[in-house]
Amino acid sequence: MKKIIETIKNIYRIEDLRYKLAITFWMLLIYRVGTYVTLPGVDPNMLEGSAKQASGGIFGLINMFAGGAFARGSIFALGIMPYISASIVVQLLTMAVPSFQKMQKEGEDGRRKINQITRYLTIAITAVQSVGFLINLKSENAAAIISNTHPELVSDFFFMLTSIIILTASTMFVLWLGERITDKGIGNGVSLIIMIGIIARLPFALKDEFNFKLSESGGGLVIFLVELAALFAVIMGVIMLVQGTRKIPVQYAKRIVGNRQYGGVRQYIPLKVNAAGVMPIIFAQALMFIPSTIAQFFPNYETMQGIMATFINPASFGYNMTFALLIIVFTYFYTAIAVNPNQIADDMKRNGGFIPGVKPGKATANFIDNVMSRITLPGAIFLAVVAILPSLAGILNINSQFAQFYGGTSLLILVGVVLDTLQQIESHLLMRHYDGLMKSGRIKGRTVVGAA
Repeated sequence: MKKIIETIKNIYRIEDLRYKLAITFWMLLIYRVGTYVTLPGVDPNMLEGSAKQASGGIFGLINMFAGGAFARGSIFALGIMPYISASIVVQLLTMAVPSFQKMQKEGEDGRRKINQITRYLTIAITAVQSVGFLINLKSENAAAIISNTHPELVSDFFFMLTSIIILTASTMFVLWLGERITDKGIGNGVSLIIMIGIIARLPFALKDEFNFKLSESGGGLVIFLVELAALFAVIMGVIMLVQGTRKIPVQYAKRIVGNRQYGGVRQYIPLKVNAAGVMPIIFAQALMFIPSTIAQFFPNYETMQGIMATFINPASFGYNMTFALLIIVFTYFYTAIAVNPNQIADDMKRNGGFIPGVKPGKATANFIDNVMSRITLPGAIFLAVVAILPSLAGILNINSQFAQFYGGTSLLILVGVVLDTLQQIESHLLMRHYDGLMKSGRIKGRTVVGAA
Protein backbone atom coordinates (compact mmCIF):
# COMPACT_ATOMS: atom_id res chain seq x y z
CA MET A 1 0.00 0.00 0.00
CA LYS A 2 2.85 2.38 0.84
CA LYS A 3 4.37 1.71 -2.61
CA ILE A 4 1.06 2.51 -4.32
CA ILE A 5 0.62 5.78 -2.40
CA GLU A 6 4.19 6.83 -3.21
CA THR A 7 3.67 6.02 -6.91
CA ILE A 8 0.48 8.14 -7.00
CA LYS A 9 2.39 11.02 -5.41
CA ASN A 10 5.14 10.69 -8.02
CA ILE A 11 2.58 10.73 -10.82
CA TYR A 12 1.04 13.89 -9.38
CA ARG A 13 4.47 15.59 -9.19
CA ILE A 14 5.03 15.21 -12.94
CA GLU A 15 3.04 18.06 -14.50
CA ASP A 16 3.07 16.66 -18.05
CA LEU A 17 1.89 13.23 -16.92
CA ARG A 18 -0.76 14.76 -14.66
CA TYR A 19 -2.07 16.79 -17.62
CA LYS A 20 -2.14 13.75 -19.93
CA LEU A 21 -4.04 11.67 -17.38
CA ALA A 22 -6.55 14.48 -16.84
CA ILE A 23 -7.15 14.81 -20.59
CA THR A 24 -7.62 11.04 -20.89
CA PHE A 25 -10.05 10.95 -17.96
CA TRP A 26 -12.25 13.79 -19.23
CA MET A 27 -12.36 12.45 -22.80
CA LEU A 28 -13.41 9.01 -21.55
CA LEU A 29 -15.98 10.61 -19.24
CA ILE A 30 -17.50 12.49 -22.18
CA TYR A 31 -17.76 9.19 -24.06
CA ARG A 32 -19.40 7.41 -21.13
CA VAL A 33 -21.96 10.21 -20.68
CA GLY A 34 -22.74 10.04 -24.40
CA THR A 35 -23.61 6.33 -24.16
CA TYR A 36 -26.59 7.33 -21.98
CA VAL A 37 -27.92 9.97 -24.42
CA THR A 38 -30.79 8.35 -26.29
CA LEU A 39 -31.53 9.04 -29.95
CA PRO A 40 -34.14 11.78 -30.49
CA GLY A 41 -37.53 10.21 -31.07
CA VAL A 42 -36.78 7.10 -28.96
CA ASP A 43 -38.35 6.42 -25.56
CA PRO A 44 -35.58 4.88 -23.38
CA ASN A 45 -38.15 3.35 -21.02
CA MET A 46 -39.59 1.18 -23.81
CA LEU A 47 -36.38 -0.48 -25.04
CA GLU A 48 -37.12 -3.91 -23.59
CA GLY A 49 -36.53 -5.61 -26.93
CA SER A 50 -32.99 -4.23 -27.28
CA ALA A 51 -32.17 -5.08 -23.67
CA LYS A 52 -33.29 -8.69 -24.23
CA GLN A 53 -31.44 -8.87 -27.53
CA ALA A 54 -28.22 -7.56 -25.93
CA SER A 55 -28.33 -10.09 -23.07
CA GLY A 56 -26.36 -12.63 -25.08
CA GLY A 57 -25.20 -13.77 -28.49
CA ILE A 58 -23.56 -11.58 -31.09
CA PHE A 59 -25.67 -8.56 -30.12
CA GLY A 60 -24.41 -8.98 -26.57
CA LEU A 61 -20.86 -8.60 -27.88
CA ILE A 62 -21.83 -5.52 -29.88
CA ASN A 63 -23.46 -4.05 -26.79
CA MET A 64 -20.33 -4.77 -24.74
CA PHE A 65 -18.05 -3.01 -27.22
CA ALA A 66 -20.42 -0.05 -27.23
CA GLY A 67 -20.45 0.11 -23.43
CA GLY A 68 -24.17 -0.68 -23.24
CA ALA A 69 -25.06 2.04 -25.76
CA PHE A 70 -26.60 -0.48 -28.18
CA ALA A 71 -29.24 -1.65 -25.68
CA ARG A 72 -29.98 1.95 -24.63
CA GLY A 73 -30.58 3.17 -28.19
CA SER A 74 -27.85 5.75 -27.62
CA ILE A 75 -26.35 8.18 -30.10
CA PHE A 76 -23.11 6.20 -29.56
CA ALA A 77 -24.83 2.85 -30.24
CA LEU A 78 -22.41 1.92 -33.05
CA GLY A 79 -19.36 2.90 -31.00
CA ILE A 80 -15.94 2.81 -32.62
CA MET A 81 -16.34 -0.51 -34.47
CA PRO A 82 -17.11 1.06 -37.91
CA TYR A 83 -13.67 2.69 -37.75
CA ILE A 84 -12.07 -0.67 -36.92
CA SER A 85 -13.83 -2.22 -39.92
CA ALA A 86 -12.64 0.62 -42.16
CA SER A 87 -9.08 0.20 -40.87
CA ILE A 88 -9.16 -3.49 -41.78
CA VAL A 89 -10.27 -2.73 -45.33
CA VAL A 90 -7.63 -0.02 -45.81
CA GLN A 91 -4.82 -2.18 -44.42
CA LEU A 92 -5.80 -5.00 -46.75
CA LEU A 93 -5.76 -2.52 -49.64
CA THR A 94 -2.22 -1.42 -48.71
CA MET A 95 -1.10 -5.00 -49.33
CA ALA A 96 -3.04 -5.59 -52.56
CA VAL A 97 -3.37 -2.24 -54.38
CA PRO A 98 -0.18 -0.60 -55.79
CA SER A 99 -1.46 2.96 -55.32
CA PHE A 100 -2.03 2.31 -51.60
CA GLN A 101 1.41 0.70 -51.32
CA LYS A 102 2.90 3.82 -52.86
CA MET A 103 1.09 6.05 -50.36
CA GLN A 104 2.37 3.90 -47.51
CA LYS A 105 5.95 4.52 -48.64
CA GLU A 106 5.50 8.31 -48.84
CA GLY A 107 6.12 8.81 -45.14
CA GLU A 108 4.05 11.32 -43.20
CA ASP A 109 2.17 12.61 -46.27
CA GLY A 110 1.21 9.10 -47.29
CA ARG A 111 0.08 8.25 -43.77
CA ARG A 112 -2.08 11.37 -43.72
CA LYS A 113 -3.73 10.39 -47.02
CA ILE A 114 -4.40 6.84 -45.79
CA ASN A 115 -5.91 8.18 -42.55
CA GLN A 116 -8.18 10.48 -44.55
CA ILE A 117 -9.36 7.61 -46.75
CA THR A 118 -10.00 5.54 -43.60
CA ARG A 119 -12.18 8.33 -42.17
CA TYR A 120 -14.23 8.62 -45.37
CA LEU A 121 -14.71 4.85 -45.43
CA THR A 122 -15.72 4.98 -41.75
CA ILE A 123 -18.49 7.44 -42.64
CA ALA A 124 -19.76 5.14 -45.39
CA ILE A 125 -19.69 2.03 -43.18
CA THR A 126 -21.36 3.86 -40.29
CA ALA A 127 -24.15 5.10 -42.55
CA VAL A 128 -24.86 1.55 -43.75
CA GLN A 129 -24.72 0.10 -40.25
CA SER A 130 -26.99 2.91 -39.02
CA VAL A 131 -29.73 1.79 -41.38
CA GLY A 132 -29.47 -1.79 -40.14
CA PHE A 133 -29.41 -0.67 -36.50
CA LEU A 134 -32.52 1.51 -36.92
CA ILE A 135 -34.48 -1.20 -38.76
CA ASN A 136 -33.62 -3.65 -35.99
CA LEU A 137 -34.47 -1.04 -33.32
CA LYS A 138 -37.90 -0.40 -34.82
CA SER A 139 -38.62 -4.11 -35.11
CA GLU A 140 -37.61 -4.98 -31.53
CA ASN A 141 -39.03 -1.84 -29.88
CA ALA A 142 -41.95 -0.64 -31.99
CA ALA A 143 -43.60 1.11 -29.02
CA ALA A 144 -40.42 3.09 -28.29
CA ILE A 145 -40.21 4.81 -31.68
CA ILE A 146 -42.12 8.06 -31.95
CA SER A 147 -42.64 7.67 -35.71
CA ASN A 148 -44.53 4.43 -34.95
CA THR A 149 -46.62 5.66 -32.03
CA HIS A 150 -47.23 9.24 -33.25
CA PRO A 151 -46.83 9.33 -37.05
CA GLU A 152 -48.74 12.62 -37.14
CA LEU A 153 -45.84 14.27 -35.27
CA VAL A 154 -42.82 12.77 -37.01
CA SER A 155 -42.74 10.87 -40.28
CA ASP A 156 -40.81 7.63 -40.52
CA PHE A 157 -38.57 9.06 -43.26
CA PHE A 158 -37.62 12.08 -41.12
CA PHE A 159 -36.84 9.87 -38.11
CA MET A 160 -34.65 7.55 -40.18
CA LEU A 161 -32.81 10.41 -41.92
CA THR A 162 -32.04 12.37 -38.76
CA SER A 163 -31.06 9.24 -36.85
CA ILE A 164 -28.64 8.12 -39.58
CA ILE A 165 -27.02 11.56 -39.54
CA ILE A 166 -26.78 11.57 -35.73
CA LEU A 167 -25.36 8.02 -35.51
CA THR A 168 -22.79 8.76 -38.21
CA ALA A 169 -21.76 12.07 -36.66
CA SER A 170 -21.57 10.46 -33.21
CA THR A 171 -19.25 7.70 -34.41
CA MET A 172 -16.96 10.30 -35.98
CA PHE A 173 -17.06 12.27 -32.72
CA VAL A 174 -16.03 9.13 -30.81
CA LEU A 175 -13.17 8.70 -33.29
CA TRP A 176 -12.17 12.32 -32.69
CA LEU A 177 -12.14 11.68 -28.93
CA GLY A 178 -9.89 8.67 -29.47
CA GLU A 179 -7.46 10.66 -31.60
CA ARG A 180 -7.31 13.45 -29.00
CA ILE A 181 -6.50 10.89 -26.30
CA THR A 182 -3.72 9.44 -28.46
CA ASP A 183 -2.25 12.87 -29.23
CA LYS A 184 -2.61 14.61 -25.88
CA GLY A 185 -3.41 11.88 -23.35
CA ILE A 186 -2.03 8.51 -22.26
CA GLY A 187 -2.36 5.33 -24.29
CA ASN A 188 -4.05 4.55 -27.58
CA GLY A 189 -7.35 6.45 -27.62
CA VAL A 190 -9.34 4.01 -29.77
CA SER A 191 -8.23 1.03 -27.66
CA LEU A 192 -9.05 2.88 -24.43
CA ILE A 193 -12.55 3.73 -25.67
CA ILE A 194 -13.19 0.07 -26.47
CA MET A 195 -11.72 -0.96 -23.10
CA ILE A 196 -13.79 1.51 -21.06
CA GLY A 197 -16.96 0.23 -22.73
CA ILE A 198 -16.04 -3.36 -21.85
CA ILE A 199 -14.99 -2.71 -18.28
CA ALA A 200 -18.19 -0.75 -17.62
CA ARG A 201 -20.11 -4.01 -18.05
CA LEU A 202 -17.96 -6.04 -15.63
CA PRO A 203 -19.67 -5.01 -12.32
CA PHE A 204 -23.12 -5.84 -13.73
CA ALA A 205 -21.91 -9.18 -15.14
CA LEU A 206 -20.26 -10.05 -11.82
CA LYS A 207 -23.43 -9.20 -9.90
CA ASP A 208 -25.64 -11.25 -12.24
CA GLU A 209 -23.32 -14.25 -11.99
CA PHE A 210 -23.22 -14.02 -8.19
CA ASN A 211 -27.03 -13.93 -7.98
CA PHE A 212 -27.29 -16.79 -10.48
CA LYS A 213 -24.91 -19.00 -8.49
CA LEU A 214 -26.88 -18.38 -5.29
CA SER A 215 -30.08 -19.51 -6.99
CA GLU A 216 -31.32 -23.11 -6.79
CA SER A 217 -29.89 -24.12 -10.16
CA GLY A 218 -26.67 -22.08 -9.87
CA GLY A 219 -24.44 -24.36 -7.81
CA GLY A 220 -23.72 -22.22 -4.77
CA LEU A 221 -21.01 -19.89 -3.48
CA VAL A 222 -18.22 -22.48 -3.78
CA ILE A 223 -18.78 -22.78 -7.53
CA PHE A 224 -18.72 -18.98 -7.81
CA LEU A 225 -15.34 -18.85 -6.02
CA VAL A 226 -14.01 -21.59 -8.32
CA GLU A 227 -15.11 -19.51 -11.32
CA LEU A 228 -13.25 -16.47 -9.95
CA ALA A 229 -10.11 -18.60 -9.47
CA ALA A 230 -10.41 -19.86 -13.05
CA LEU A 231 -10.85 -16.30 -14.30
CA PHE A 232 -7.69 -15.25 -12.44
CA ALA A 233 -5.77 -18.15 -14.02
CA VAL A 234 -6.95 -17.15 -17.50
CA ILE A 235 -5.92 -13.53 -16.86
CA MET A 236 -2.42 -14.63 -15.81
CA GLY A 237 -2.17 -16.74 -18.97
CA VAL A 238 -3.16 -13.80 -21.15
CA ILE A 239 -0.59 -11.58 -19.40
CA MET A 240 2.09 -14.19 -20.14
CA LEU A 241 0.97 -14.23 -23.78
CA VAL A 242 1.13 -10.45 -24.07
CA GLN A 243 4.52 -10.16 -22.36
CA GLY A 244 6.18 -13.27 -23.79
CA THR A 245 9.39 -12.69 -25.79
CA ARG A 246 12.10 -14.64 -27.58
CA LYS A 247 15.52 -13.00 -27.30
CA ILE A 248 17.95 -13.22 -30.22
CA PRO A 249 21.57 -12.55 -29.18
CA VAL A 250 23.25 -9.74 -31.08
CA GLN A 251 27.03 -9.22 -31.03
CA TYR A 252 28.39 -5.81 -31.92
CA ALA A 253 31.26 -6.07 -34.42
CA LYS A 254 34.79 -5.81 -33.08
CA ARG A 255 36.35 -2.39 -33.32
CA ILE A 256 39.95 -2.46 -34.62
CA VAL A 257 42.37 0.26 -33.49
CA GLY A 258 45.82 -0.27 -34.90
CA ASN A 259 46.75 -3.88 -34.26
CA ARG A 260 44.51 -4.22 -31.23
CA GLN A 261 40.97 -5.53 -31.25
CA TYR A 262 38.22 -4.58 -28.82
CA GLY A 263 35.35 -7.01 -28.51
CA GLY A 264 31.81 -5.71 -28.67
CA VAL A 265 29.05 -6.15 -26.10
CA ARG A 266 26.45 -8.86 -26.58
CA GLN A 267 22.87 -7.59 -26.52
CA TYR A 268 19.49 -9.03 -27.50
CA ILE A 269 16.62 -8.35 -29.87
CA PRO A 270 13.41 -9.09 -27.91
CA LEU A 271 10.92 -10.52 -30.41
CA LYS A 272 7.38 -10.75 -29.07
CA VAL A 273 5.52 -14.04 -29.11
CA ASN A 274 2.46 -11.94 -29.85
CA ALA A 275 3.88 -8.86 -31.58
CA ALA A 276 0.46 -8.00 -33.02
CA GLY A 277 -1.05 -7.42 -29.56
CA VAL A 278 -4.84 -7.35 -29.42
CA MET A 279 -5.33 -6.09 -32.98
CA PRO A 280 -5.87 -9.53 -34.61
CA ILE A 281 -8.78 -10.34 -32.33
CA ILE A 282 -10.29 -6.86 -32.80
CA PHE A 283 -10.02 -7.21 -36.58
CA ALA A 284 -11.43 -10.74 -36.56
CA GLN A 285 -14.30 -9.67 -34.30
CA ALA A 286 -15.09 -6.76 -36.60
CA LEU A 287 -15.40 -9.17 -39.54
CA MET A 288 -17.58 -11.51 -37.47
CA PHE A 289 -19.97 -8.58 -36.91
CA ILE A 290 -20.73 -8.46 -40.65
CA PRO A 291 -23.36 -11.27 -40.59
CA SER A 292 -25.14 -9.62 -37.66
CA THR A 293 -25.08 -6.29 -39.48
CA ILE A 294 -26.71 -7.94 -42.50
CA ALA A 295 -29.19 -9.68 -40.19
CA GLN A 296 -30.28 -6.30 -38.79
CA PHE A 297 -31.82 -5.55 -42.17
CA PHE A 298 -33.95 -8.68 -41.68
CA PRO A 299 -35.39 -8.41 -38.14
CA ASN A 300 -36.71 -11.98 -38.19
CA TYR A 301 -33.16 -13.34 -38.61
CA GLU A 302 -33.77 -16.06 -35.97
CA THR A 303 -35.81 -17.94 -38.55
CA MET A 304 -32.96 -17.87 -41.03
CA GLN A 305 -31.42 -21.23 -41.80
CA GLY A 306 -28.00 -22.34 -42.95
CA ILE A 307 -24.74 -20.43 -42.94
CA MET A 308 -26.06 -17.01 -41.81
CA ALA A 309 -27.74 -18.43 -38.71
CA THR A 310 -24.54 -20.28 -37.80
CA PHE A 311 -22.37 -17.18 -37.98
CA ILE A 312 -24.82 -15.13 -35.90
CA ASN A 313 -24.65 -17.62 -33.02
CA PRO A 314 -21.36 -17.21 -31.04
CA ALA A 315 -21.92 -20.58 -29.36
CA SER A 316 -21.97 -22.52 -32.65
CA PHE A 317 -19.02 -24.59 -33.87
CA GLY A 318 -18.93 -22.83 -37.25
CA TYR A 319 -18.75 -19.38 -35.63
CA ASN A 320 -15.91 -20.30 -33.27
CA MET A 321 -13.91 -22.19 -35.89
CA THR A 322 -14.13 -19.26 -38.32
CA PHE A 323 -13.32 -16.81 -35.55
CA ALA A 324 -10.21 -18.81 -34.52
CA LEU A 325 -8.93 -19.11 -38.10
CA LEU A 326 -9.40 -15.38 -38.71
CA ILE A 327 -7.42 -14.60 -35.55
CA ILE A 328 -4.52 -16.80 -36.67
CA VAL A 329 -4.50 -15.20 -40.12
CA PHE A 330 -4.68 -11.66 -38.74
CA THR A 331 -1.94 -12.43 -36.21
CA TYR A 332 0.47 -13.24 -39.03
CA PHE A 333 -0.82 -10.33 -41.10
CA TYR A 334 -0.41 -7.75 -38.35
CA THR A 335 2.94 -9.20 -37.21
CA ALA A 336 4.22 -8.72 -40.76
CA ILE A 337 3.22 -5.05 -40.47
CA ALA A 338 4.53 -4.53 -36.94
CA VAL A 339 7.88 -6.33 -37.36
CA ASN A 340 9.97 -5.69 -40.47
CA PRO A 341 12.94 -8.16 -40.56
CA ASN A 342 14.61 -6.28 -43.43
CA GLN A 343 14.58 -3.02 -41.51
CA ILE A 344 15.91 -4.69 -38.34
CA ALA A 345 18.71 -6.35 -40.36
CA ASP A 346 19.61 -3.06 -42.07
CA ASP A 347 19.69 -1.21 -38.75
CA MET A 348 21.95 -3.86 -37.25
CA LYS A 349 24.31 -3.76 -40.25
CA ARG A 350 24.41 0.04 -40.16
CA ASN A 351 25.40 -0.01 -36.50
CA GLY A 352 28.00 -2.74 -36.86
CA GLY A 353 25.97 -5.48 -35.23
CA PHE A 354 25.41 -9.09 -36.24
CA ILE A 355 23.81 -12.31 -35.01
CA PRO A 356 26.52 -14.88 -34.13
CA GLY A 357 26.72 -17.51 -36.83
CA VAL A 358 24.55 -15.55 -39.31
CA LYS A 359 25.82 -13.34 -42.12
CA PRO A 360 24.70 -9.67 -42.03
CA GLY A 361 22.14 -8.44 -44.55
CA LYS A 362 19.62 -10.72 -46.25
CA ALA A 363 20.66 -13.81 -44.29
CA THR A 364 19.99 -11.96 -41.03
CA ALA A 365 16.60 -10.78 -42.30
CA ASN A 366 15.67 -14.36 -43.28
CA PHE A 367 16.83 -15.66 -39.89
CA ILE A 368 14.71 -13.11 -38.01
CA ASP A 369 11.74 -13.84 -40.30
CA ASN A 370 12.03 -17.60 -39.60
CA VAL A 371 12.22 -16.99 -35.85
CA MET A 372 9.17 -14.72 -35.98
CA SER A 373 7.21 -17.30 -37.97
CA ARG A 374 8.00 -20.02 -35.43
CA ILE A 375 7.19 -18.03 -32.30
CA THR A 376 4.11 -16.40 -33.86
CA LEU A 377 2.37 -19.74 -34.55
CA PRO A 378 2.00 -20.87 -30.90
CA GLY A 379 1.14 -17.30 -29.93
CA ALA A 380 -1.56 -17.15 -32.62
CA ILE A 381 -3.00 -20.54 -31.61
CA PHE A 382 -3.10 -19.57 -27.93
CA LEU A 383 -4.72 -16.28 -28.89
CA ALA A 384 -7.39 -18.17 -30.84
CA VAL A 385 -8.00 -20.58 -27.93
CA VAL A 386 -8.42 -17.69 -25.50
CA ALA A 387 -10.83 -16.06 -27.95
CA ILE A 388 -13.23 -19.02 -27.93
CA LEU A 389 -13.05 -19.64 -24.16
CA PRO A 390 -16.29 -17.65 -23.52
CA SER A 391 -18.21 -20.20 -25.57
CA LEU A 392 -16.73 -23.03 -23.50
CA ALA A 393 -17.59 -21.10 -20.32
CA GLY A 394 -21.18 -20.81 -21.51
CA ILE A 395 -21.35 -24.58 -21.95
CA LEU A 396 -20.23 -24.93 -18.29
CA ASN A 397 -23.34 -23.06 -17.10
CA ILE A 398 -21.72 -19.65 -16.66
CA ASN A 399 -23.91 -16.61 -17.27
CA SER A 400 -23.42 -15.35 -20.85
CA GLN A 401 -22.53 -11.80 -19.72
CA PHE A 402 -19.89 -13.01 -17.25
CA ALA A 403 -18.62 -15.71 -19.64
CA GLN A 404 -17.46 -13.02 -22.05
CA PHE A 405 -14.77 -12.02 -19.53
CA TYR A 406 -13.24 -15.52 -19.51
CA GLY A 407 -11.32 -14.76 -22.64
CA GLY A 408 -12.25 -13.58 -26.06
CA THR A 409 -12.02 -10.04 -27.24
CA SER A 410 -13.01 -8.48 -23.94
CA LEU A 411 -10.28 -9.99 -21.76
CA LEU A 412 -7.53 -9.63 -24.35
CA ILE A 413 -8.37 -5.99 -24.92
CA LEU A 414 -8.55 -5.30 -21.19
CA VAL A 415 -5.18 -6.90 -20.44
CA GLY A 416 -3.42 -5.54 -23.52
CA VAL A 417 -4.65 -1.97 -23.20
CA VAL A 418 -4.08 -1.82 -19.43
CA LEU A 419 -0.50 -3.09 -19.79
CA ASP A 420 0.14 -0.70 -22.67
CA THR A 421 -1.16 2.28 -20.70
CA LEU A 422 0.73 1.32 -17.54
CA GLN A 423 3.90 0.98 -19.59
CA GLN A 424 3.54 4.56 -20.83
CA ILE A 425 2.94 5.83 -17.30
CA GLU A 426 5.99 3.90 -16.07
CA SER A 427 8.11 5.38 -18.87
CA HIS A 428 7.21 8.89 -17.68
CA LEU A 429 8.14 7.96 -14.11
CA LEU A 430 11.48 6.40 -15.08
CA MET A 431 12.42 9.35 -17.28
CA ARG A 432 12.03 11.60 -14.21
CA HIS A 433 14.15 9.16 -12.15
CA TYR A 434 11.22 7.89 -10.10
CA ASP A 435 10.61 4.24 -9.29
CA GLY A 436 8.46 2.30 -11.72
CA LEU A 437 5.08 0.75 -11.00
CA MET A 438 6.49 -2.70 -10.24
CA LYS A 439 9.30 -3.77 -7.89
CA SER A 440 9.91 -6.99 -9.81
CA GLY A 441 10.77 -5.28 -13.10
CA ARG A 442 9.61 -3.18 -16.00
CA ILE A 443 6.07 -3.57 -17.33
CA LYS A 444 6.12 -4.94 -20.86
CA GLY A 445 3.61 -3.49 -23.25
CA ARG A 446 2.24 -5.07 -26.37
CA THR A 447 4.94 -3.82 -28.73
CA VAL A 448 8.71 -3.87 -28.42
CA VAL A 449 9.83 -4.06 -32.00
CA GLY A 450 7.96 -1.96 -34.51
CA ALA A 451 4.82 0.05 -34.03
CA ALA A 452 1.33 -1.37 -33.74
